[in-house]
Amino acid sequence: MASRTLRIDGLTRVEGEGSVKLQVRDGEVRSAQLRIFEPPRFFEALLRGRDYTEAPDITARICGICPVAYQMSAVHALEDALAIEVPQAIRDLRRLLYCGEWIKSHALHITLLHAPDFLGYDSGIAMAREHGAAVRRGLALKQAGNAIIAALGGREVHPVTVRVGGFHRVPHPRELAPLAERLRWAREAALETVRWTGAFEFPDCERPYTFLALRHPQNYPFNAGRIVSNQGLDIPAQVFEERIREHPVRHSNALQAELLGTGAYLTGPLARYSLNFERLAPIAREAALAAGLGSRCTNPFRSIVVRAVEVLHACEEALSLIGRYEVPAQAACECEPRAATGMAATEAPRGLLYHRYDLAADGTIRLARIVPPTAQNQAAMEEDLRRFSGEWLSGPTEMLRRRCEQLVRNHDPCISCATHFLRLEIDA
Repeated sequence: MASRTLRIDGLTRVEGEGSVKLQVRDGEVRSAQLRIFEPPRFFEALLRGRDYTEAPDITARICGICPVAYQMSAVHALEDALAIEVPQAIRDLRRLLYCGEWIKSHALHITLLHAPDFLGYDSGIAMAREHGAAVRRGLALKQAGNAIIAALGGREVHPVTVRVGGFHRVPHPRELAPLAERLRWAREAALETVRWTGAFEFPDCERPYTFLALRHPQNYPFNAGRIVSNQGLDIPAQVFEERIREHPVRHSNALQAELLGTGAYLTGPLARYSLNFERLAPIAREAALAAGLGSRCTNPFRSIVVRAVEVLHACEEALSLIGRYEVPAQAACECEPRAATGMAATEAPRGLLYHRYDLAADGTIRLARIVPPTAQNQAAMEEDLRRFSGEWLSGPTEMLRRRCEQLVRNHDPCISCATHFLRLEIDA
């Protein structure tokens, strides 16, 4: 068959720069590559030689969309190293901060990055001409999430109040009261968003994923729990590196991860939802079922509905946390440096995020290891492309291009904090 190449540049609905290459031979997709070509930023190397107290502020700069996740993973891992057990009041404030990040990140993705795919638009701006109410609702939801982060973290992006052992400052209850009023509106807006996304048309694309996520005995996971899978894995974060290995691939500047004995796996909303459905708030469970989801979801195109369900859960959780908030006796626990190693995993909006720190006796960071969700999901995204794109080869090239973009966008990859995403090459 004759060879042909299609390139698409300058797209703006996934964070970061990358490309997709499909190799088609004899009517079959022989290989699919998600190429991440942005240069590494070497945050792990930047952390070496720094005092452990600097880690939360440095790691927050890894991402402008989910800085809380990087801060929380860092403080939990360092508290593991230093044997610090923070009181429940501090844990609750951290969960509230995480609620804010989930709301604003998911609302951004649903409204501006993903919904245009289902409604036939090239951008959220174009979509707003005919779906202005939905776009305004999504942006207001994002602002509600930002308000939580600003109230607890000192500012909306890259919070500055988080520290190992707790916070530099904790809020007074009167500072959280305006948030509760705003969140009551946000809860209704999130419920309407679940209904809105649930009415989209979805391709019939089920996949037998290996799911990986945190699971907590009582709570839907944010920043505590064991790492579990739907294949029987059940481990603490401290043995993450014994069961999950990263390796380089020629076509990507991001390492790819695999679960030993299983291979590619998926982390993120689909995994959290499918492994923790019964831990969702009742209002979120009921909305999910009414929107056509079961207790598990294995169709990546329906991830937009799952994200909307998680926004609804985060609004309900935030209201509950604010309602029972009492000012902690102290903003932070005392910390004494020591030579030790600590590990932790939390649930960033896009999935499981793992940190490990090796500390010297004076608290200097000797080694840092950070495994972000997109690196873990890269192999699964390539499998999505390989499995599903073959069904669309006989259609118009434009339709194939759009579907391939959407297959990647389903997982909201954070390739970096840049704006460009995809260049598609098809060799046939």
